[in-house]
This record gives sequence, structure tokens and C-alpha cells, in this order.
Amino acid sequence: MIRITELRLPISHAPEALEEAILKRLNIQAQDLIRTDVFKRSYDARKNVALAFIYTVDLSVKNEEKLLEQFSNDIHIRPSPDMSYHFVANASQVKSENFERPVVIGFGPCGIFAALVLAQMGFKPIVLERGKPVRERTQDTWGLWRKNVLNPESNVQFGEGGAGTFSDGKLYSQIKDPKFYGRKVIAEFIKAGAPEEIRYVAKPHIGTFRLVGVVERMRQEIIELGGEIRFSQKVIGFDIQNDHIAGVKIEGHPDLPANHVVLALGHSARDTFEALHAAGVYMEAKPFSVGFRIEHPQSLIDKARLGPHAGNELIGAADYKLVHHAKNGRAVYSFCMCPGGTVVAATSEPNRVVTNGMSQYSRNERNANAGIVVGITPEDYPGGPLAGIEFQRALESKAYELGGSTYEAPGQLVGDFLAGTASTDFGSVMPSYKPGVHLTDLADALPAYAIEAIREAIPAFEKQIKGFSMKDAVLTGVETRTSSPLRITRGANLQSLNVKGLYPAGEGAGYAGGILSAGVDGIKVAEAVALDYLSQ
Repeated sequence: MIRITELRLPISHAPEALEEAILKRLNIQAQDLIRTDVFKRSYDARKNVALAFIYTVDLSVKNEEKLLEQFSNDIHIRPSPDMSYHFVANASQVKSENFERPVVIGFGPCGIFAALVLAQMGFKPIVLERGKPVRERTQDTWGLWRKNVLNPESNVQFGEGGAGTFSDGKLYSQIKDPKFYGRKVIAEFIKAGAPEEIRYVAKPHIGTFRLVGVVERMRQEIIELGGEIRFSQKVIGFDIQNDHIAGVKIEGHPDLPANHVVLALGHSARDTFEALHAAGVYMEAKPFSVGFRIEHPQSLIDKARLGPHAGNELIGAADYKLVHHAKNGRAVYSFCMCPGGTVVAATSEPNRVVTNGMSQYSRNERNANAGIVVGITPEDYPGGPLAGIEFQRALESKAYELGGSTYEAPGQLVGDFLAGTASTDFGSVMPSYKPGVHLTDLADALPAYAIEAIREAIPAFEKQIKGFSMKDAVLTGVETRTSSPLRITRGANLQSLNVKGLYPAGEGAGYAGGILSAGVDGIKVAEAVALDYLSQ
């Protein structure tokens, strides 16, 4: 097949215009074009009035080799890469007939794909998930949002589908992916019921409600292939013998022998991190970010980003990505931007407040929200690999206090935040966070250097998005779970540096950031596990 990149068409083009553009680009006749697949469709919004779709297409044509030779000097016409997924092993190749089944701890995006690929290769994995199945988990989550009641084992962070289930369902990443594992992730989501368009839109997303059904169907496939999903089984310890994992300890259940264990913990499994540290597993502190959620009217963002094309159904709700380097040396940036979404209560520990962003597939809620976060490093929280967790906890406890100690979140209007005065009344922007937002002064919610940097960044962002610093926009605190505060370091074989058979993976181990990259890492680790079985 041939791949053409940078095919530009007007936003309002007719369906047949794409084929016409291909024929013109290659100077061929319609009968020479056998098949067309859109690999990616994005849009260029740098000039609002000249907004255009940019296509990357893969085609089957007659006389393919001749055409490639003809356009050999054209960087936008090249052979299509092989994006199909190839399994690296099969359990039937394992020499020992009585091998212990691999264990996957955690059933978020990373754990799902690690378990799925292991199951597809015949290894019949056992998944241990501390939380509940996704529909029961959803009910518990609503318990916090509607009734101010937190279930520490079943919430936005813990349970089937992981933190990604209660998010925007974003499926794009800036990771290097030379083997196109991301296509495998996308293909499996589509097979499980995700919309077909995620295959080609530049910034695909599924949305929370759709993800629930997708996750259930992927679980069913794992089970049909011989895997097991054990819910409400919390890992509390690790049996390590002669620098090799020998089993895991489960609260209220017998120990489970295991010599291949995938740690797909997620970034909020603080007690499991502590258990790993106590067992001597090597880990190190890593940078992450803290800040607030900011809410604007989605219409404001659409107008600023899309101009006259705001509201175009093919484009949908506009997003943004912002970065500012503050005078005090801190980087401030937008994080997990959710167009037409809501700010959600995302704590997993009692008497703490954490915010996150979520949206449905339609992205048609009134407000846009994003994290406005400040980069921090282990120098800001010295004390070893677990110090970042204590730093997060201190901020989340303070947020709980500032919010009135009811799981309401502390909030402040942007105008008041910039002026350094407490807010008392909402303006035109009504915050979406449930159980509710308690207006106050956020100056004490973060370290002084972070407050200083955000106060400098918001007016700077105004230069890129007109209206960003509107006085009525709402800041809600705190955003602390941007990424894992530590890395469970692994070697070239993807195993822990000092414990054989232990495979740190995904966001919790510090090797991913988001659904797609976590899924990709799950696939990589599943392959490493399978190949290790074959080497024994």
C-alpha cells in the first residue's frame, strides 16, 4: 500500500473530495484506485479563517511499485508501514507443562492490555483487582459525588478500568511507537465497542459512559481465553526469595504463588507502593506536577481556538495545550484538558480532596476544564522514594480542610485569585465539581512557588486564548494525581532492577501517562513476560 501525507481539504468538503484529491495528487484515474483507508484526520487551527482538514491516507492502487518509483523524491508519498500486530510467543511453546500462570496486579488500561495480550497468547493470566467490577464501581463513585460518601477501595482511582474510566477517555499520546502498538490498543477498543472514528481522528476519545461497556467486553474476552479476573482482592505484601518474586499476599485470601507478576498498579496505589518498598523492591522518586482545575465556558474556548468554525460538528468541542515558563523557574502547563466536560472528585483516601477532569463522548457539557499545574521535582520533597506520596497527602488534606471538611473542593474565581482576595460568590461560570465547590482563598492550597507561578501563567495564557483570564472563570483545588510520584525502575528485560520476575508497568511504575501509553506499556510487558517463559 501507499501512504500519502499532508492532503489538505476545506473543512466543509464533500465526501467525494478526498478521492478526487488522491487521484489528482497521484495523477491517476479512478479505475486505478482499488481501496482507500484514512489513517489520520486532523485539523490545522493556526489560522482560524483558513481552517482545513489534513489527511493521511493509505491506498491500494494498480502499478504500486511504478507509482512509488515515480514519486521517490516526494516525502509525502511513501510505502505504508506494516501496522499489524504480531504475537511474539504462544503458551504452547513453553517447555514446562506445569508453569505457574502469570499474575497481573491492577485492571486499569495497563493491566487490561497486559492481561488481554497474555490471554491471546494462551497464558491464562490471573488478574488481582482491589476494586469492584466497573458497574458496581460506578455506583460507589456516584456515592461520593452525590452523597459525600467515599469508598476507599472503589472510587475514581480503584476498580475495573482504572482512573481512565472516569476521564475523557483520551486515546492520543506523544510516545514513540515504532512497532505501532498504539494501533493494537485502538483496534481492541473498537472490537470491544468503541466508535470506529477513533481509528483515524487525530485526537481520539471514547468518553466515560462508553468506556464502561468497552471495559466489560474486554474483560469477557480475557475470561473466554482462560484468564481470571478476581475483584476485591487487595495485594498487601510480596514474597521475595533469593531476589525472585515467589508470590503475593492478598488481604483476606490465601497467598498466591507466582513467579511472573505484572505491577499495573496505577498512580494512586500508595499502600501497595509502601508494601513494595518494605519488601525491598528498588524504586526512586520522580518529578510530577500539582495545581488546580480551571473552568471556562466551552463556547469561549471554541471561539478563541476555532473562530468562525466554532460549533462545526466534524471538529467538535475545541481543546487547548498551554505552557508557560515562569520567572521563578517553574514550568506551568495545561494538563488533561477536557472539552465540554466536568471536574470530578477523584480522591481515594478518606478526608482528602483531589480533582480530575472527565467528559463524555459527546463533549457537550457547558464548561471546558483543564488542570493548570506546576512541575515539581524530588528536590521539593526530599526524603526518599515515598516522600512524593506524603507531599501529595499534605496538599490533599489541606484541600479537604479548605473545602469545609465535607469533600467539597476549595475554589476561587480567577479574578480574585490573581488579586489575592477570597471569593464569596460565583459569577457567570458555575463549577461542575460534585459534591460542590466551597469558595475561599486558594493561596494556601499549594506551596508559595506554585501559587506565584500560576498567577503569572494565567495572564500569559490570555495572549494565546482570549478570555482565558476572565474574572468569572473558576479554579478548583487540588490536582495532585497528574502522574506517579515515583518510578519502580526496570531494566532492559522490563523486570525490576533487583527482583526477578517482577514487571513494573504503566503509570504507577512511572512508564506511562494516559490510557493509550498505559495500554502500549501493558502490551510491551506482556511480551516480555511471554518471552521469559519461553527462555526457561
